[in-house]
Amino acid sequence: MAKPKAPRQTLDSYTVKRINKTIKAGDCVLMRPSEPSKPSYVAKIEKIEADSRGANVKVHVRWYYRPEESIGGRRQFHGSKELFLSDHFDVQSADTIEGKCTVHTFKNYTKLDAVGNDDYFCRFDYNSTTGAFNPDRVAVYCKCEMPYNPDDLMVQCENCSDWFHPACIEMTTEEAKKLDHFYCESCSSEGQKKLQNSQSTSKVAETKVDTKRRRR
Repeated sequence: MAKPKAPRQTLDSYTVKRINKTIKAGDCVLMRPSEPSKPSYVAKIEKIEADSRGANVKVHVRWYYRPEESIGGRRQFHGSKELFLSDHFDVQSADTIEGKCTVHTFKNYTKLDAVGNDDYFCRFDYNSTTGAFNPDRVAVYCKCEMPYNPDDLMVQCENCSDWFHPACIEMTTEEAKKLDHFYCESCSSEGQKKLQNSQSTSKVAETKVDTKRRRR
């Protein structure tokens, strides 16, 4: 007869002595990769368990995937610190935790004054079996109609509020950084047309006034 497994207990928190960090459910952590040459894995802790003596601590995790680990691979609009929250769950030894990190929402990440080594962001949930993303559509910008990559400099049109990559509007990064005001090609053309129409209307109005005066 097989020996029954000893009951395990759920811990509210656990201090990883090797790094002197206390972890709890909901925290995001960096975990030792399978190969030393690879970057640390990133995971969200779902639950912490230990044996009846409080030893042999295991963490139940939900993995974050990097773009290059997804079925579609890394694309132009993916940020260098971007992660996808996957449906891949696992149980790992707490000893494989190398540190703690923060996975921000996309909105909060773009508001950071400075991005640290342990700062990441997530805007997609990822199905590791099908390669599908949720949401499956996000806002696109610029003439190239690409989602926003927070690593890339973009300039905003003061009229339509759309964002543009300098290269897409035939401008260098240095030139873009020096801009005080920017109007995209469409808005500049519309503005010119309105100005021309306004001038034409003004001339017609002046002509009508002159005509009335002559009749008197």
